[in-house]
Amino acid sequence: METPENLYYTNDHEWIKVEGDTGTIGITDFAQRELGDIVYLEIESLNESLETEEVFGTIEAVKTVSDLFMPVSGKVIEINTSLEDNPEVVNKDPFGEGWLIKVELSDKSQLDNLLTSEAYKELTSV
Repeated sequence: METPENLYYTNDHEWIKVEGDTGTIGITDFAQRELGDIVYLEIESLNESLETEEVFGTIEAVKTVSDLFMPVSGKVIEINTSLEDNPEVVNKDPFGEGWLIKVELSDKSQLDNLLTSEAYKELTSV
């Protein structure tokens, strides 16, 4: 299972990569494996300011539908529209082309509340 070290992780299996004041958010390799084949994404939070742990969308797989949670507070500034026609990309490349949204961070200190790669590996190995 992939767990890149340059990312922050949540207990809900989202990841965030920070570049300046922008965060790119997706779901982890663990999450996509647990969900199975992803068939649909609904993310309608563009231009919305959301708080930590608020729902920014839903992800539908053959097995289930799950909410997607904000790892940090921020304004959604971009949605990966290429996933509308190809949601399975999340299964193939969850840390690359399968990213979900980009946000303008409200408070970078919230990153301190997230998991490191090592801590996330421990969480998922239980």
